[in-house]
Amino acid sequence: MRELYRFHGIVVTMLYKDIIQYEKPHVHVRFGDYAACIGIDGELLGGEIPPKQLKMIQSWLLLNEEELHTAWDNAMEGKYYY
Repeated sequence: MRELYRFHGIVVTMLYKDIIQYEKPHVHVRFGDYAACIGIDGELLGGEIPPKQLKMIQSWLLLNEEELHTAWDNAMEGKYYY
């Protein structure tokens, strides 16, 4: 698991070859006791996260979409990314 970003208590990570549960490009997010999987397109795929933090994450994903897709492609090949 590689930490991609940390802001306002939110930790965003990406796993290598992580297609077992969700094949769609996604990140894992933790905030306090909450944990969620969120597609790079901003779709909540699983888990729970407060609405305010979800909106913050979705905005960050939108701003970094191109780099995140590159990181996803590299992670699926088992390569280091970012």
